[in-house]
Formats: sequence, structure tokens, C-alpha cells
Amino acid sequence: MDKPPHPGETLRDDVLPALGLTVTEVARQLGVTRAALSRVLNGRAAISPDMALRLEAWLGTEQCGRVELWLSQQMAYDVWQARHKPRPAIQRLAAK
Repeated sequence: MDKPPHPGETLRDDVLPALGLTVTEVARQLGVTRAALSRVLNGRAAISPDMALRLEAWLGTEQCGRVELWLSQQMAYDVWQARHKPRPAIQRLAAK
């Protein structure tokens, strides 16, 4: 499986340019700081349930803004990251 994109990349590369909006303007419309939105857009912060709800309210469900879409993208990204991170060997639980 290829590495899924961080959902912030989708916002940065697809949504904002399509709407012709700046990061500052989007942050204002979402009610978050520019710095907080910038962290999401640059993949340094996750799309939280709160942010996903803000995106849904802002974009509307007909504009691919459903909260479940944003959170499923974030989960796919997080799981991929976790699978590719070194961890100690874990033995499977023996059946009784």
C-alpha cells in the first residue's frame, strides 16, 4: 500500500486553491489561528474531530466536507505511519 497523504495536504493542494482562498482567510472562516491551520496544512498536526467538524460546517457535506471523510483520511495516514515505525517484537497471545 502506498503512503496515504496527510489530509492537510488535500486541504492545502486541492481545496484552498480551488476556492482561491488564503490560509489566513480560511483560518478566520474556521475560527482557528493561522498557525494552527498551517500546522495541519503542512502535516505537522492531525485533523482532530473538532477540526473535522469545522471543515464539515465550512465546506458542507455536498462539497466533500463530511467529518467522516476527514477523520478516515487522518486514520489511514496515522495507521500507515504506525505500521512503518520500528517497534519491539510482540508475541501473539496464546489461545486457551
